[in-house]
Amino acid sequence: MDERCCIPDSASSSDAYWLLLQVLSLIPLWHYLLLAAFILFSLLYNFLELHFFQDLFSGFAGSPVLLSYNSSSQIYHAVVSKCDVLRGRYFATPWLCSPHLQTLFLNYFGRPPFLKYARELFRTADGGTIALDWLFSSHVSDNVGYEDESVPIVVVIPGLTSDSSSQYIKHLAYHTAKRGWNVVVCNHRGFGGVSITSDISYNAGLTEDVRAVVNHLHKERSKAPLFVVGTSIGANILVKYLGEDGENIPVAGAVAVCSPWDLLIGDRYLRRGRVQKIYDKALAFGLLDYAKLHQSHFSRNANWEGMEKSVSVRDFDDHATRVVGKYEVVVYGLNL
Repeated sequence: MDERCCIPDSASSSDAYWLLLQVLSLIPLWHYLLLAAFILFSLLYNFLELHFFQDLFSGFAGSPVLLSYNSSSQIYHAVVSKCDVLRGRYFATPWLCSPHLQTLFLNYFGRPPFLKYARELFRTADGGTIALDWLFSSHVSDNVGYEDESVPIVVVIPGLTSDSSSQYIKHLAYHTAKRGWNVVVCNHRGFGGVSITSDISYNAGLTEDVRAVVNHLHKERSKAPLFVVGTSIGANILVKYLGEDGENIPVAGAVAVCSPWDLLIGDRYLRRGRVQKIYDKALAFGLLDYAKLHQSHFSRNANWEGMEKSVSVRDFDDHATRVVGKYEVVVYGLNL
């Protein structure tokens, strides 16, 4: 009988593994480091949704701006004919070829212009207080001291946990005022360093504050055309207000920037992947910081113990927004 047939399988397996280790040990260390770096880069490339190589292979030709519109709309043709950016192509900055890198860059390295707002405190019918921060065109142009009652006014509604001090709001206000328009940032209740002075706090479905502010501005500055710009949750509030009141509003035009449109889909998106969950937690912590500034209000009107444990926007809505707004239940981020 062949003696090789008597060798135990475990012994042959051990010899094979030992031989494999010897072979692997012959590979230079820098090869392993290079492989590890490649794997790490690939993971980060997908995690951050980078598109540098896609742009590179296309010759950085950019991508066309996709528009959804009514082809017979006179408003569409009037706007697009005056906006070159809507008829051009989108070119991402090569070293910021990721939506997440762009978000981080704006938040930490945006270098907002220095602004000095003029504050107006507006009282709502229920006793709430809204900080209206004005930036007049004459204050950022050469016509210092010149005021014209007919200068158009742009009302800016900030996004979630944002106010007039946010970098992107400062950029928006400054560049709008620089082009000859007066700007007023309609801060949400409890933002801009103002206390919550009633039992009502803001949420994505509360349109009464915008309605009251717009009517107030129309009454006090009747000669000035009114325009409204909403960003993020502010855009959601804006389009809801426009839909509720229809043509019965004193607004000449409105723009919704990055509106979530469907909060149900938005909530599902925030819980979809690892990056999105980071945003979800960041927004929840921002809301909690806001709540801590007004702890007496939320301790009295909401479930404070549950709020402190919130790790998502949905958690915060369930323990705070739903209770304060007297909604029955939160379904995937929607207050019903």
